[in-house]
Amino acid sequence: MFLRRTDRVLSIVSKMADISRRKFLGAAMLSGGGMVCPQFLHSGTSAAGKEARYYEKRADGRVQCTLCPWQCVVKPGGRGRCGVRANRDGAYFSLVYGQVAAYHNDPIEKKPFYHFMPGSLAFSIATAGCNVACKFCQNADLAQRRPENVRSVYFSPEEVVRQARNVGCRSIAYTYNEPVVFTEFMQDIAAEGQARGVRSVVISNGFIRKKPLLDLCKVIDGYKVDLKAFTESYYEQIVGGRLKPVLDTLVTLREENVWTEIVYLVVPTLNDGEKELEALCQWVFRELGPDVPLHFSRFYPKHKLRNLPPTPVATLEKAYQIGLEAGLHYVYLGNVPGHQGENTTCPSCGRVVVRRVGYQVYENHLQAGKCSFCQTPVAGMWDSLEG
Repeated sequence: MFLRRTDRVLSIVSKMADISRRKFLGAAMLSGGGMVCPQFLHSGTSAAGKEARYYEKRADGRVQCTLCPWQCVVKPGGRGRCGVRANRDGAYFSLVYGQVAAYHNDPIEKKPFYHFMPGSLAFSIATAGCNVACKFCQNADLAQRRPENVRSVYFSPEEVVRQARNVGCRSIAYTYNEPVVFTEFMQDIAAEGQARGVRSVVISNGFIRKKPLLDLCKVIDGYKVDLKAFTESYYEQIVGGRLKPVLDTLVTLREENVWTEIVYLVVPTLNDGEKELEALCQWVFRELGPDVPLHFSRFYPKHKLRNLPPTPVATLEKAYQIGLEAGLHYVYLGNVPGHQGENTTCPSCGRVVVRRVGYQVYENHLQAGKCSFCQTPVAGMWDSLEG
């Protein structure tokens, strides 16, 4: 999903420069839900920071971060690889707690979640920072920058939930940059939302250690994992990460019964080989089960990976068939609006139960989570679509 600048939002900003932050944000959201990009936000208070929850102190003043698999050891005055967590005199701080650098009312299908309250809106928020460095990063202006280089506005967890409720969003989505790097903020928002009837979904690379993931699972409702490839070499050379921890995350989400969907960005010549796709689909079927939706998404040149063409639709269709042949019930194609691969079909009778075009839902043939044609249960959280 790309951050979009709109004349409407720019007009709102220019007209409301003198009103309070809260009134500005509320007015912007209610007048159309346009994305407020970092350059349109006032300076926040990222210099203050908030003590991190996942680290260990060392006798020499260094700290070891225990949030993600890098487990950075950081000397006083230094930062972890993500650039948003800093050692201050032997204590570790998050520099992005409360620092909202972008927000938007998005269709939940944009995340993409196809089996999680389809047709509903998600109040989507981001900070700066990421713990990997994908060469194809779609939101590098946020994810690949430090907080002092991104304009933001301070939101408390209570304010985020209040904004979501005010604009009719059924969920809050942590997205655009990598939400693992603002885990403390995300946890507090999700807990507040849980108490007030607003669900939380995480749009993430899945590069997180088990303890913080388990804590997160207590307060969230859905987790979409960007599985970048199914080889360690791709993760090392293109992503700047590792595959094994992401697979471990997916298994933990299954064990914790958190609704999970997977997106696999198919990059021509790099991760589109049939053997790799077959191995991926077989692993999902074996380790996660047939009901976890798998989205094969079309690549477009972006960031540092501009030398490759968009993914041929034929390649995506081949991946789609491989997924079905592996026994997966719900395989989708992304970034191909109007393709039949956007629709949800009943795993029993094969009829279309949810018809989509892009981010819009056009038909619903579900009743109480079952196919209305043959009464077979269709896995998912469907409550905002039905009735």
